[in-house]
Amino acid sequence: MSKRGAEEMRNEMVAAEGEIKMENFEKGVVESHPYAFHVSGPRNVASPNWRDLINSSWKNANYKRTVMDCFVQAVYLLEIDRQENRTEENALAPKWLIPFKYKLVETLNDERDGSIFGAILEWDRSAALSDFVLIRPSGAPRAVVALRGTLLKSQTMRRDIEDDLRFLAWESLKGSVRFNAALNALKSIATKYGSNNVCIVGHSLGAGFALQVGKALAKEGIHVEAHLFNPPSVSLAMSLRNIGEKAGVAWKRLKSMLPSNPDTQTSYEGNDTQSFRIGLKPWVPHLYINNSDYICCSYTDQEKNGLRDNHDEGDKENAKPRNGQVVAAAKLFLSSNKGKQKFLEAHGLEQWWSDNLELQMAITNSKLISQQLKSLYTLPASQLTQPKRGQ
Repeated sequence: MSKRGAEEMRNEMVAAEGEIKMENFEKGVVESHPYAFHVSGPRNVASPNWRDLINSSWKNANYKRTVMDCFVQAVYLLEIDRQENRTEENALAPKWLIPFKYKLVETLNDERDGSIFGAILEWDRSAALSDFVLIRPSGAPRAVVALRGTLLKSQTMRRDIEDDLRFLAWESLKGSVRFNAALNALKSIATKYGSNNVCIVGHSLGAGFALQVGKALAKEGIHVEAHLFNPPSVSLAMSLRNIGEKAGVAWKRLKSMLPSNPDTQTSYEGNDTQSFRIGLKPWVPHLYINNSDYICCSYTDQEKNGLRDNHDEGDKENAKPRNGQVVAAAKLFLSSNKGKQKFLEAHGLEQWWSDNLELQMAITNSKLISQQLKSLYTLPASQLTQPKRGQ
């Protein structure tokens, strides 16, 4: 063998060894990444197996909450993977879906900046069959729409904050392009698989979108299961409305102390009746709240009228309202961890899959939920059908 041939062979071996070291380095970086599933994900959650055909893990509320939480984390990581130009080989997001036998079907992209704000996930039948899970476990949704919250990364921060400010100003996200995209996605899978087989889940800003998208479908009589982690509750519109309500109460008290005029009283009461109760099945979203999180803690404010205290009906999903009326309600889960938490910890997604999490669950007469969902069960007086003369 010539000297030149030997040198070429040595160079090729060095190059090959370098490639192997680089692959191992990249693999090690992914495996040690703080967002890697095995690093920061839930510890005691088993993957579906043949035993789920007999006793489904999805019937366990803690298991379902944990998986839904992981789905939202996967959406955050889809956008991070996109920004960091990760490939299928080193992507972080899929690892948060694979253990639960779900797969990514479609990403929801913001047309303003191309960022991924949501995703459509579906039960991965082929992956399940490989582990002898012949059918989808009872309680496991056929498809899920998952929506992330604000991501403080340069490529998407501007549009995220724009929608945060939209909610802060108007308590509505309908003007955002993300609202229509999420609504169309949820409506599409609900039509395809049936509303009982799909759900929507979101965190923070994403939970705000999920609540309003779910409400929009509920108005059409399509009820889908909703899981909302740290949904936003603070807005200028809400503050102004509360000021208006207090002013209205003060005016009524003052008016009651003044000499009454029958004609004026009749006119006032007639104008005050602005809605009509209609008999719809209640839509009850699941809200996960931490009182140390100032973004979502207002959901725990109680309403004086409406459902009874949670000590009376805390174990019932749909507590019976008084006089047979349908009252807006939510299944509220409060983090009962002792002590005051820092904001980032209290608002974080990771807390909801923590092994140390302690929850208190109750149907609560939340003032904010009543305000947000009231329109599901009422009609403006102007829309009521007036009887024709002579009938």
